[in-house]
Amino acid sequence: MRNLILCMVLACAASVWVMAGDNDTKGKSDTRTVTGCLTQGDNAKEFNLTANDGSTWEVKSDTVSLAKHVGHTVSATGVVSNAKAHNMKEDTKDMVHDAGVKKDNAEHGHLKVTDLQMVSESCSK
Repeated sequence: MRNLILCMVLACAASVWVMAGDNDTKGKSDTRTVTGCLTQGDNAKEFNLTANDGSTWEVKSDTVSLAKHVGHTVSATGVVSNAKAHNMKEDTKDMVHDAGVKKDNAEHGHLKVTDLQMVSESCSK
């Protein structure tokens, strides 16, 4: 039964995406500002940002020094990698969540940081 519901939701998501064309129904932009706790990723140039809203982001930057802010609460502004596919994935997750198939609906994505502001020298849990 769950597979049937999931297939129906995915079919609806594809229909909405085709009808929407280039319109972004949720108002999600290519550029985001995310505030949360910055931690070290899998290697020296990769970092994770766990946002205050529960979303998680894998972040990188060629222009901003992220390493010196590990363990800090930061506000990072950047460009979402492959924004159209990211937004389509998140819209599908929303529809699956609304159908009751998936409990966790937190956003996850990749962000190339262009600006970073420190909010606090520590992360509050």
